[in-house]
Amino acid sequence: MKDQDTYDLSWDEWDELQRPAPATTDFDDVVDTAISRRGFLTGVLAYGSGAAVMGTGLLSGTSAEAQAASRFGFVPIPIQTDGTVHVSEGYTWAPMARWGDPLFSDAEALSQETGVSVTSSDRVFGENTDGMEAFIVGTRQVIAVNHEYVNTKVNLPQSGGEVTSADDVLTLQNMQGVTVMEVAEGESGWGVVVDSDLNRRITQNTPMELRGPAAGHPLLQTQADPSGTKVLGTMNNCGAGKTPWGTYLTCEENFNGYFGSTDEGFERPEDYLRYGIGLEGRYAYEKFDARFDVSQNPNEPRRFGYIVEIDPTDPTSTPIKHTALGRFKHENAAATIAPDGRVVVYMGDDERGEFLYKYVSNGIYTPGGPTSGLLEDGQLYVAKFNTELTGEWIALTPEATGMDEAEIAIFTRMAASKVGATTMDRPEWVAVNPVSVEGYCCLTNNKNRGVKPNAGGDDTSANGPNTRNENRYGQIVRWYPSNDDHGADTFTWDLYVMAGNPTVHDDAYAGSSNVNAGNLFNSPDGMMFDSTGLLWIQTDGDDNNEGDFAGMGNNQMLAGDPVTGQIERFLTGPNGAEVTGLTWSADKRTMFVGIQHPTAPFPDGAGMLPRSTIIAVQRADGGLVG
Repeated sequence: MKDQDTYDLSWDEWDELQRPAPATTDFDDVVDTAISRRGFLTGVLAYGSGAAVMGTGLLSGTSAEAQAASRFGFVPIPIQTDGTVHVSEGYTWAPMARWGDPLFSDAEALSQETGVSVTSSDRVFGENTDGMEAFIVGTRQVIAVNHEYVNTKVNLPQSGGEVTSADDVLTLQNMQGVTVMEVAEGESGWGVVVDSDLNRRITQNTPMELRGPAAGHPLLQTQADPSGTKVLGTMNNCGAGKTPWGTYLTCEENFNGYFGSTDEGFERPEDYLRYGIGLEGRYAYEKFDARFDVSQNPNEPRRFGYIVEIDPTDPTSTPIKHTALGRFKHENAAATIAPDGRVVVYMGDDERGEFLYKYVSNGIYTPGGPTSGLLEDGQLYVAKFNTELTGEWIALTPEATGMDEAEIAIFTRMAASKVGATTMDRPEWVAVNPVSVEGYCCLTNNKNRGVKPNAGGDDTSANGPNTRNENRYGQIVRWYPSNDDHGADTFTWDLYVMAGNPTVHDDAYAGSSNVNAGNLFNSPDGMMFDSTGLLWIQTDGDDNNEGDFAGMGNNQMLAGDPVTGQIERFLTGPNGAEVTGLTWSADKRTMFVGIQHPTAPFPDGAGMLPRSTIIAVQRADGGLVG
């Protein structure tokens, strides 16, 4: 029997168990001064051993002038510590889709005693909603949404959360992946259009195609798929993205946790250690499904950790795993177009001390033209941030890494280590400003910064935008591509915000000047721009509201103004929940927000199972919300 405490661990805690700490390394101070460039930076904010470098707007972000010029269409709200959602005055919210809600009329209703039946588990809205995107299909509105992982105590209530059979495993596999669903607003609000011909569940057993430089490589071949081009399923789907041609990008993050070995003597290959693949899977899949037993199928884990493209307009289409975009713990995918028409995709690898990446297509995107190959043939880069507020994208080529193109695609982390990329504080969501040429990345936290190296042995002393030892609050880095070209190889950068707590600390851990007692938060995670250029920040951090986190309350969603640096709280989630995933209705009068893994009995109330939920947020006066 698996120790139930293992099921309750966060993914980061679970990873720590699979990879015991290496020797502690010394902390090297970073440069605490930086070059001030006319028209770009007007000051440097230095704390102790590290420098926090902010742009002009950020330093004045809490000024009276900035407050008076606020572009926010809401009144900021205080923290909350209860079991429900709160939004700003003048706004309303309501559940739109909950775990277990039917997508098809033949699905059985969710039972409070037994959860979702195995026969209906791929016919209902999945568990732990995460990244999502909205699409217009003719006159209809469709949302594609990720289901990151499962909570066995909630999803298998009859067994108290213990995985005991192949049916349990299949149920869990079906609750994860992606939902594509038609949604509509009726007299009672927004809801799923049950039995729509566009509704689809994509699970950990859905047939998919591998494309790009690693497709067909011997390292991806298995007994079930000797071609190395066909794979079943997608897993641990975290953040998301949308291509310029209207397809959905879902991102495989903590895929390592699903594999284990029934042979305790199985010797793990070297790459397993870098990717955190252990001998015991988190959900005991390996005991009931041989595909996840690495002693029988050692190549199977190498077929996960990619970005998957899904056509939301065609429920018969085969999802495509794009190996050219690299294999790591993908958080999300922020796609944009360079001035010359090349497709650019920014991506973060969400693990302590891993890297920030960019893919640039070789081909040119033409609206309405063919798109085949744009995510299969291109150059993958990794970011190097310099302390003087400059940076470069280092191409991961065979010449630079000593690896061939397929190996770079499969073992991307090792390739990035070879070229000396900057270790980051868990790079999560990336967002590209639609009204200004700049990119943002949430660096959510990193308790190992300055304490021990990453899984590849790379130095994690404070560096560039990662300035604080044992960083428990996180920050958001911003970069400006050279010549206003997202395809450029160089950039300049600053920090949009350093989360912290000035009510507890008076050093680096107080945060940057646009953090105050009224907008405290930690662990920025999800992040999206609206059509007006406001930055919406979602958190997945410590909500105990004590000690270092006093005054922060439950996880939340805030809005940030990139020009002034002002940040204000708009929404708070229920106890235990992460606020993650954001998209809008076609008319921009409804904001859809994801509430993941609540511990409170949300949204149905006392005595009911907690259910991850997409909520619909609207202005009471029917106005625009983004």
